[in-house]
Amino acid sequence: MLSIRGKRPVVAALGAVALAATTIAVGAWSGHGGHWGPGGPGGHGGHHGKQVELQLLAINDFHGNLEADSSLTYPGFEEPVGGAEYLATHLAQAREGEKYSTTVAAGDLIGASPFLSAVFDDEPTIESLNAMGVEVSSVGNHEFDDGFEELQRIIDGDEHFDGADFPYLGANVVDEATGEPVLDPYWVKQFKGGVKVGFIGMTLEGTGDIVSKAGIEGLEFRDEVETANKYAKELKRKGVNAIVVLLHEGGVPVAEDTGHDCESLDGTGTGMSGPIVDIAETTSPLVDIIITGHTHNEYVCSVPDPAGNPRMITSASSYGKVFTEIDATYDKRTKDIVRSKVSGSNTVVTRDVEADPAQTAILDEYGPLAEEAGSRVVGYIAEDITRGATRAEEFPLGSLIADAQWWSTAAEDAGGADFALMNPGGVRADLLYDQGTPGEATYAEVFTVQPFANYVVTVDLTGAQILEALQQQLPSADRDTTLVLQVSEGFTYTWDTTLTGTDQIVADSLALNGEPIEAEETYRVTINSFLADGGDSFYVFAEGENRLFGALDVDAFEDYLAEFGTEADPIGAPELGRVTVIG
Repeated sequence: MLSIRGKRPVVAALGAVALAATTIAVGAWSGHGGHWGPGGPGGHGGHHGKQVELQLLAINDFHGNLEADSSLTYPGFEEPVGGAEYLATHLAQAREGEKYSTTVAAGDLIGASPFLSAVFDDEPTIESLNAMGVEVSSVGNHEFDDGFEELQRIIDGDEHFDGADFPYLGANVVDEATGEPVLDPYWVKQFKGGVKVGFIGMTLEGTGDIVSKAGIEGLEFRDEVETANKYAKELKRKGVNAIVVLLHEGGVPVAEDTGHDCESLDGTGTGMSGPIVDIAETTSPLVDIIITGHTHNEYVCSVPDPAGNPRMITSASSYGKVFTEIDATYDKRTKDIVRSKVSGSNTVVTRDVEADPAQTAILDEYGPLAEEAGSRVVGYIAEDITRGATRAEEFPLGSLIADAQWWSTAAEDAGGADFALMNPGGVRADLLYDQGTPGEATYAEVFTVQPFANYVVTVDLTGAQILEALQQQLPSADRDTTLVLQVSEGFTYTWDTTLTGTDQIVADSLALNGEPIEAEETYRVTINSFLADGGDSFYVFAEGENRLFGALDVDAFEDYLAEFGTEADPIGAPELGRVTVIG
């Protein structure tokens, strides 16, 4: 795989639209353990000289989406949205006339990025965020895609790269040996006149289950609520009463009324579900506002804190398509945010504003280099080869990638694999026939499909362990969603959705080339290094023995396309049916 740092190739060793805004106020509670004030929705005002108006601008899940391309769309908008040039302009316009403003983020700013950023190890994205005025961010799970050592390089820089101008916070990311955080747990923004706001940053507790364990060895991801409560007390002891949590975990707006007083841009989200609800309802009342991410949803909600007082929870969709503006009153006497005077809105990043010149300069610098690296044709396809509508189904591109990984490890000296399994979340984009020159699959397109730089790993698993892996596709205490493993040609089984629990995976249906998989027999199975570490709660894969590491997954895919997708005989989308679904 090509990796570019300091813009030199090296080989890897291992104006806001008013109608688009939704605004919600969080109610009439004033302060922490304070009193019911006359406030209510909206409005700043009152106690001039003793109160100041704060502005928090927030983004999340940017994922290196620097370019303003046609893929960035938003429901209800005819034209594409987003792009760093326009996001920067919108943020700058929102800051105009605001004396007490800061721009923050809730993680996944890098990782799973488009080719332009990923091929330069996300350095262009960090440069973009620096120029955009981001002052602090929590880490998200994707900040750990290439391991903690690489995250430290991103933060600190190296001889070719200056690093982040802003602190990446990880209060719940701790050293297992010492119990101490390995990143700054919080950051205090000190405005003029002694106004101070503390920001506690965290990623989701489950991060260790969804990133490669090899890169986070020795790290522990702790409970979000316990961590937030601990550092909220510490900030208060230091005289910081205004506290905001930046959390890379989120929720899902729902149509039914759940008592959480939510609003979303499409007008459908009146309630809230998902992990953030529990977290918000049990996080200390010392915390005034919670800015979230991870679920790629857009919402502005009011969720009561443990004392029953309204508290704002926000999320700004993903990929820089939306930003959040939170307006809050800070009382200099209590050194705290007045809860009755907090309002928030989300705004779609339209492209009807001037492009920010600093962002344009970054794109102009990296664009030609990325184009040169990515324009190489690696193979030819006969039609669109796509992902599924969800991760809970078999889909053609997943089958193709599983085929490529099995092919790359089938030879005895390469692993002796009998078949391969691929996690659906590792497939990040469709492989489209007309994406550039019709039929050509370029390195940039292939990289965008598989941007995580995982290795293919072949392991010994018994038939019983293979069945257990398929059962771990289903929701469990560790994961509330179904993730269907994509399977290579020759491996088949039946999933009967009319049954309950793990019985849905029909045990005697597992077969390899028509022959039943025997529980006590040992098979050579290829997976990627993320799954081999038990990622996505497929814990049984971590038990695999006799591991043999092969190529990077993107290289295996590239080689497969070159071998079987020639210009004279382009490769088509595999037929579905390796998984037989009943019900």
